[in-house]
Amino acid sequence: MKNNLILLFVFLGQCQLLMAQTNVEKIIIGVVVSDNAKLEGISVINCMNKIMAVTDKDGCFSIRAKEGDILNFSGIDYKYLKKYVYRHEYLSGTMEVDMVFNAVELKEVVINPNSDITAEKLGIIKSGQIKLTQQERKLYSSSGGIAGLYSSLSGEREMLKMNVKIEKKEMLMKKLEYMFADKYYIKTLKIPVELIKGFQYYCVEDSQFAKSLDEKNKFMSMFLMTDLATLYNQNRESK
Repeated sequence: MKNNLILLFVFLGQCQLLMAQTNVEKIIIGVVVSDNAKLEGISVINCMNKIMAVTDKDGCFSIRAKEGDILNFSGIDYKYLKKYVYRHEYLSGTMEVDMVFNAVELKEVVINPNSDITAEKLGIIKSGQIKLTQQERKLYSSSGGIAGLYSSLSGEREMLKMNVKIEKKEMLMKKLEYMFADKYYIKTLKIPVELIKGFQYYCVEDSQFAKSLDEKNKFMSMFLMTDLATLYNQNRESK
C-alpha cells in the first residue's frame, strides 16, 4: 500500500511537471483579417507579458505567448478585440484573427454656414477644457472609487495605460500617412517601398519627432526625419 502511494505521488508530480513544461511561452504566428482582407498596422499586445507586435502588409504578426494568455488587438477604424490563446492555437503555433470594421453610419450631411460656432462658444463646455480621446476616457473613468481600486488591483489600469499609448501612436501614424507621399520616402529618404510602413513606426517611436508631428510642425518633422532615415538605413544595411 505504501509503495502504491509513493508511485501515485511520483506519477502526479511527473504529470504536473509535464503540464508546466508544455505550457511555456513560445512564438505564435498569426494573421489578422477582416472580410478576407489582410490588415496592416494592427497593434497586438499580450496582456500577460506586455509584449507588443504590429501586423505587416500581409496582416501577419508574431508574438511570444502561452495557452490562456490574453491578446489585445486594436487598430484605427476597427473594433477593439480581446482574444484568448486556445490550446489548439498554442500547440499549432498559429492563429487567425477576424476583426470587425467599425463603420460609422452618417444619416445626413449638412453644410454648416456657421462652422466657426463651437461648443465652447455656445457655453456647452468650458473654454480650454481638455478633450480626451476614447482610450483616455476609459482610463479616466477607471481612476476613482471602487472601480479604480479594482482596475488597479486586477491590472486593468496598466492595460488601459498601454492602450492610451498605442492610440496616440496610431493617431501619429495617421497624421504621418497624410503628411508625406510614398515618393518622398523612396526618392528623398532612400527608403524601399516595402519598408515605408516600418520606417513610419520607427519615426513615431522617437519622442522629438512625435512632438513635432503632434504640433503639426512639418519643417521640424522633415528635419528630424532626415536624420532618422540615415540611422534607419544604416541599421538596416548592417543586419
